[in-house]
Amino acid sequence: MVTRMSRLFLRTLREDPADAEVPSHRLLVRAGYVRRAAPGIYSWLPLGLKVLRKVEGIVREEMDRIGAQEVSFPALLPKEPYEATGRWTEYGPNVFRLKDRRDVDMLLGPTHEEMFTLLVKDLYSSYKDLPLALYQIQTKYRDEARPRAGLLRGREFIMKDSYSFDVDDDGLKRAYEEHREAYVRIFDRLGLDYVIVRAVSGAMGGSASEEFLATAVNGEDTYVRSPGGYAANVEAVTTVAPEPLSDEQIAALPEAHVEDTPDTPTIETLVALANERFPRADRPWTAADTLKNVVLWVRQPDGSREILVVGLPGDREVDLKRLEAQVAPGEIDAFEDGDFAKQPALVRGYIGPQALGAESEAGIRYLVDPRVARGTAWLTGANEPGKHVFDLVCGRDFTPDGTIEAAEVREGDPAPDGSGPLELARGIEMGHIFQLGRKYADALGLKVLDENGKLVTVTMGSYGIGVSRAVAAIIENSHDESGIVWPAEVAPYDVHLVATGKDAEVFDAAAALADELEAAGVEVLYDDRPKVSPGVKFKDAELIGVPTIVVVGRGLAEGVVEVKDRKTGVRENVSLDDAVARLTGR
Repeated sequence: MVTRMSRLFLRTLREDPADAEVPSHRLLVRAGYVRRAAPGIYSWLPLGLKVLRKVEGIVREEMDRIGAQEVSFPALLPKEPYEATGRWTEYGPNVFRLKDRRDVDMLLGPTHEEMFTLLVKDLYSSYKDLPLALYQIQTKYRDEARPRAGLLRGREFIMKDSYSFDVDDDGLKRAYEEHREAYVRIFDRLGLDYVIVRAVSGAMGGSASEEFLATAVNGEDTYVRSPGGYAANVEAVTTVAPEPLSDEQIAALPEAHVEDTPDTPTIETLVALANERFPRADRPWTAADTLKNVVLWVRQPDGSREILVVGLPGDREVDLKRLEAQVAPGEIDAFEDGDFAKQPALVRGYIGPQALGAESEAGIRYLVDPRVARGTAWLTGANEPGKHVFDLVCGRDFTPDGTIEAAEVREGDPAPDGSGPLELARGIEMGHIFQLGRKYADALGLKVLDENGKLVTVTMGSYGIGVSRAVAAIIENSHDESGIVWPAEVAPYDVHLVATGKDAEVFDAAAALADELEAAGVEVLYDDRPKVSPGVKFKDAELIGVPTIVVVGRGLAEGVVEVKDRKTGVRENVSLDDAVARLTGR
């Protein structure tokens, strides 16, 4: 049936919503696709729901194509499975917890690894039952501290999550590749400009992990790429470290020496003083010669905290997203003035690594950037106010507890695989695939009998797609100053038919054309509003973003209608008699 705008539950807006930060948020609200119900929570209106269902349909088709079978779990879940895997605690404040009338702990599902695992455990017990792939498209809930950007970071969102179950690791690799290929087809059909990048598994666990990022200048994720094809989420980038020196090479290095460096609490003041009072013969001192020691708290989901000091070259800053990916499920808190007062071993502005490390008297964990390799010499704090130590050598004068990838990644840094300098770009995470392995199967006892009659633990893969997020990401990729420009496969309609003027014959001709198009299999949105000006109708058509706009108006006297391609802006006059054939390609 033709959708008539005079009957459609729709109200377009001329002004941007006050809280809109990105184009997709602004345009989805203005064009009448969604409405805000609460921070991070949105209602889907008829136009929006049509797009959402088309995205879901593409996802279903491609999942079914690889043999995955659809199930549906409840959103309200028991605590016990998540307690068994540790995630009841690990999720911390990010999960919605509640109690029922019997005071039993429940949660709103943030993700469903546990439930899928238990379902397979309940029904399958033999290697003959595997391989298996199950999926669902369902609403998830996460209590985001700062919901923003409309559908891109909400507290309630629709996600496709699928899981593969195999007897061995070879089966897992095959399932992973099948899902990867399915994701390529899905994002191609959605019309997204996207990249596939290496990623960290984080609290999910597992080995291999990749993200599918829609390229977007407003994207919340930073990723890197090189001319030679390396691509990774910034959290997954590994630093190219210098080769460690041998004992003989270290023995030949100058001895460390402490010098007075008054009024140098910052890297800039320290470098200036070093060049003035202790000039080098070969080159000036730079910030890269200094070792900066940044003090932080790592807070675990159970509320416990420990001090962590991160050592890194003074010309680099700590990237909190990279750091949190390394300490997950822990989170990072700032180390405040009062905290320094309670830690006499930490002389603010003059912290040196000699007093750090788990084996030190203070017992403070000390992790360093990979550039702080064995044999590298540094200018750093001497743990006394107004003093720094020169030529302090890692592996001779201090020993860190390990390394950590926490320093910012910069444009021009070398790619870890030697494929050239890195370029930074922004993207929106659309999909994430993991080779989970046996983490959840071990925790929940998912075992089957193998062909020799021996109990073996099943190995799993996990594969997610942000379905509601995809609607916003498509707009971030495809819009202009006038509104949304939908790709054909996900557009709410194929043709937006606009009747202009006041003559009854124009509306009669437009209605007849709408019916003919509908009969030919074309989805039509017909703007039949009788008392709305042509200018308003044209603006609404541009804003709503249907791929093809057909105008029935003044040209009707010559027997023609105007056909406009929303993406290119190209217009052409087409005979009314030929319009259906032209629009259906028949």
